[in-house]
Amino acid sequence: MRFSIKKILTAIGVILLAIISIGLVCLLLMNLKVVISGFRDALTALRSIVLGFVMAYLLYPLTRFTEHFLLYHKVKKRAARGLSTAFSTFVLLLLIFLFIYFVIPQLLENLPILVQDLPWMIRNAFNQLTGFLQSHGQSTEFLNDIATKITNAFNAWVGGDLIANLMSLLGRVVDVAKSLLNFIIGIIVMVYVLMSRDQFVGQGKKLLFALCRKQSTCDTILKHLRVINKIFSGFVSGKLLDSLIMGILCGVVLSILNVPYPMLISVIVGITNIIPVFGPFFGAIPSALLLLLTDPGKCLVFIIFIIILQQVDGNIIGPKVLGDSTGLSAFWVLFSLLLFNHLMGFWGMLLGVPLFASFYYLLREFINSRLRKKNLPESTNEYIHAAGLNEDGSIHTDEPKLIQFYPLFKGKDSYLSQLKQWFEHPIPKQHTKDSGIIMPPDEKEENSDEPNP
Repeated sequence: MRFSIKKILTAIGVILLAIISIGLVCLLLMNLKVVISGFRDALTALRSIVLGFVMAYLLYPLTRFTEHFLLYHKVKKRAARGLSTAFSTFVLLLLIFLFIYFVIPQLLENLPILVQDLPWMIRNAFNQLTGFLQSHGQSTEFLNDIATKITNAFNAWVGGDLIANLMSLLGRVVDVAKSLLNFIIGIIVMVYVLMSRDQFVGQGKKLLFALCRKQSTCDTILKHLRVINKIFSGFVSGKLLDSLIMGILCGVVLSILNVPYPMLISVIVGITNIIPVFGPFFGAIPSALLLLLTDPGKCLVFIIFIIILQQVDGNIIGPKVLGDSTGLSAFWVLFSLLLFNHLMGFWGMLLGVPLFASFYYLLREFINSRLRKKNLPESTNEYIHAAGLNEDGSIHTDEPKLIQFYPLFKGKDSYLSQLKQWFEHPIPKQHTKDSGIIMPPDEKEENSDEPNP
């Protein structure tokens, strides 16, 4: 048997490639922490690029709508692309300017006063609690010790080492400058991505068609990518719009109700509302504690208002803005939040729901494709009472036994009739012969199977 040199060289090449791959995997596992650290450094270096892609993804619906509007009015395609990108960039900068113009001055005005008055507010709250306990004959020494420790710790933190505070302030100024530079570069990247988005999409599909051998594989991948894109875009854009509406409503109503720090509380409520399920609690709890220290009456008003606002958001605003963008039940939403919060921290709380929804969709499509090959139904309701498969491959169902109920008082089968029968014959007749109990003569003759002598 002859072996061609080409087959031998191919086999040697495959073996060498397998050995190198195994070695690289082992090296990767042995230096996993270094690899993760390098990956984080790369993400830090490319933070502006990532920020630009994220902003472009969020502004793409507005840009696409504006471009199609201009094309409908006979504007040339290249001019429509540039004008729509410029309009989206203007909208983004306008929102940032409005936030800086209206919100930042309010925060700068309220935060120093809050920091200055916080020890007094804590002491006042403890004094009221102390007076309540003393009026009911309870000891208040532990409350005084706790209030003194909190006040001293806060004063020590505020009036700490001047040099350390200046160095910390300088570091924060440098971080803000870096963030501002990354944001400016991110806007430039966003403009470039929005202007050249067709080219990026074409390059991605070109790579996909080059790697896939079958046309059906390409079609399936593109179909799944479109659905995942719909899940992410619908959830992220809808949640941002919903949080903006909630923040504006909260600020307007709190200002009308004369609640202290309305702008600060509305910003907290609006930002934390981005997080599903837990977001309203994250925003309401610190705001309620702040109002409890300032004005307990207004704290009660705020709690009642925030409960009403969350009900309006959950039943009216949220469904209208978000719709069923994820397709997840309430249990899986909670599961995804807890899982991705553990894996990714704060970003997991923000993106955990669409990430898990995408995984859930892919898993559901895989299971349904396997069921279709076996000619089995895809509806989950068909499998609730499933007990197994028949020989022909169909599902064998086993309905659960129903609990049998009887009337309470009326009828022969009522519980009252059964109770009367039990009192008349407390011992079942089939057990009397085996238990050796002497029966009455007439009952013994009726139930005896032995012939008379």
